[in-house]
Amino acid sequence: MKKITLVLLLMALIISNPNTLNAQKKSRKAEAAAPAAVAAKAETQPQEKPVTEVPVIVNGEAQKIPAFENANDWIREDLWVETEFDTDGDGRRDRMHVDVTRPKQTETEGLKLPVVYESSPYFAGTAGNNKEYFWDVRQELNTVPKPHVYPPQIERRGERPVISNSQVKAWLPYGFIVVHSSAPGTGLSQGCPTIGTRIEALAPKAVIDWLNGRAKGYTTPDGNEEVKAYWTTGKVGMIGTSYNGTIPFAAATTGVEGLEAIIPVAPNNSYYHYYRSNGLVRSPGGYLGEDADVLYDFIFSNPDHCAYCDSVVRDGEMAAGLDRVTGDYNEFWAKRDLMNYMKPFRAATLMAHAFNDWNVVPSHSYRFIRKLKEMGVPLQIYYHQGGHGGEPPVKMMNRWFTRYLFGVENGVENDPKAWIVRENADRLSPTPYADYPNPDAKPLTLYLTPGAPGTGGLVPEKPGKQGTETLVDNFSFPGSTLAQAEYTNHRLLYLTPVLTEPAHISGVVTVKIRAASSKSAVNLSVWLVALPWTASRQMSFTDNIITRGWADLQNYRSMTESEPLVPGKFYEMSFDLEPDDQIIPVGKQIGLMIFSSDKEFTLQPMPGTELTVDLDGTEVTIPVVGGEIK
Repeated sequence: MKKITLVLLLMALIISNPNTLNAQKKSRKAEAAAPAAVAAKAETQPQEKPVTEVPVIVNGEAQKIPAFENANDWIREDLWVETEFDTDGDGRRDRMHVDVTRPKQTETEGLKLPVVYESSPYFAGTAGNNKEYFWDVRQELNTVPKPHVYPPQIERRGERPVISNSQVKAWLPYGFIVVHSSAPGTGLSQGCPTIGTRIEALAPKAVIDWLNGRAKGYTTPDGNEEVKAYWTTGKVGMIGTSYNGTIPFAAATTGVEGLEAIIPVAPNNSYYHYYRSNGLVRSPGGYLGEDADVLYDFIFSNPDHCAYCDSVVRDGEMAAGLDRVTGDYNEFWAKRDLMNYMKPFRAATLMAHAFNDWNVVPSHSYRFIRKLKEMGVPLQIYYHQGGHGGEPPVKMMNRWFTRYLFGVENGVENDPKAWIVRENADRLSPTPYADYPNPDAKPLTLYLTPGAPGTGGLVPEKPGKQGTETLVDNFSFPGSTLAQAEYTNHRLLYLTPVLTEPAHISGVVTVKIRAASSKSAVNLSVWLVALPWTASRQMSFTDNIITRGWADLQNYRSMTESEPLVPGKFYEMSFDLEPDDQIIPVGKQIGLMIFSSDKEFTLQPMPGTELTVDLDGTEVTIPVVGGEIK
């Protein structure tokens, strides 16, 4: 009876709470199924793998990650990023061709990594440097030049998906994704080359926007299938040399969010200062007769809209704006001057340049660093004594990207601001300085005493009436020949006494010249040299030429407005030579050489123009560490 009563009581409880029964049923089923489920889970669940740690930092530098070093494991893909402009007139926004190289762990482990990015107009090939396609520099000053021949269309090279490998091996093993893009109108990037306009800033901006989810990328140049950059943190560092070094600066002038740091090497900040100098038509070193339209033809490697681009850009805007007659700074050049767009600039900058770069002369980087200092942008400067190009040591670049892309507080802000490779030193072993120019440099003004056709003097005390001296222009004699000549009427040369102590020049040499021309226009070239001239094959970049500069006396008032010279009338003009940091050794003499046509850089009018210099109205100011030349 008690058993019956207990059973009835239990049944009553279950009926009053049906959830209890269901729970019991589920519990029993779960218990029955548990062994099978556990077995199945053991079979299907992958074995736990170690997660790749990024970054690995030692002494403030990112280290190579073994898991990233096998190139066979890298993921490579290409895509097209839509920009905000249409330069080729087809009614659609231009798309830039982009390639991405990233570790497989961005897929298998969901890693998100920062990006090292290089953009270039050169990846798909160039037209070559055939002189027949350059401007003929044998022309009288202030005359309309003869038309020049355009090269044939570039035969585009390169295959998808690889645009370039230039940065991949250098940076991917350290934990960076590497991105390349072809500039507008080059390779498989749509649009027209415009040479230095805001288009060259907006194109990389679009790629950085895409990396941060603010712009659209597509799998094809014309399709609608989108591709996302889900594998990046959005932090981007740009790097490159020459044109490829100019593009990072251009991108940074947009203030685009995500561009944290740049490492530009020999960057061009103004195409006017690349092709002109103080109102003078001047060629970059090694490319006599080049101009912006020649560079356009040199890089235009996308043939899709040639006729339109040639008509609108080269034969339209460029033909109207280049002005090879006066060489004045105008609206065409102002559009191609990055200094006019600096306000939004925020990217931490590690700048590299050479003091003997006569292609992209060092005043380009000098203009940048002066402005960046004024703006308070994080800045470090690396200068060497060689020619065009030359990256900073890897250690410097690594610390820069580690700080600003990985966000590691490695103290780079407290490193010396300037690193300068001293004469004949290893380029990878620069000497640290508090800043550039050297804070201890003081201006020393030197004055002229007569001596033509031989050599006159450079003295620290202004002498009495010294009169005038005259040279005769003749482009046939290069500057190196004129500097070595004992006597010649084709230059004026003024020398300091023989140095009894080394003279450390750091900063910008300024020349003030009072001169008259026998014609309405005249080339004006000035070199600062170290003599005696070293002519051996083993000579270094620093043995002979300290610095140099060029000017059009017609622009004595302004770069924007020239006026024909009145023959025989004296005009006063001041201008800077290229910045430098050089130690002139004991036993040398510092020489100021004034001449007219510079065979390697200027137009070459018929010889015979006379340039007369008023010695009493001419002087040179040199920034010397210590303030004296002994």
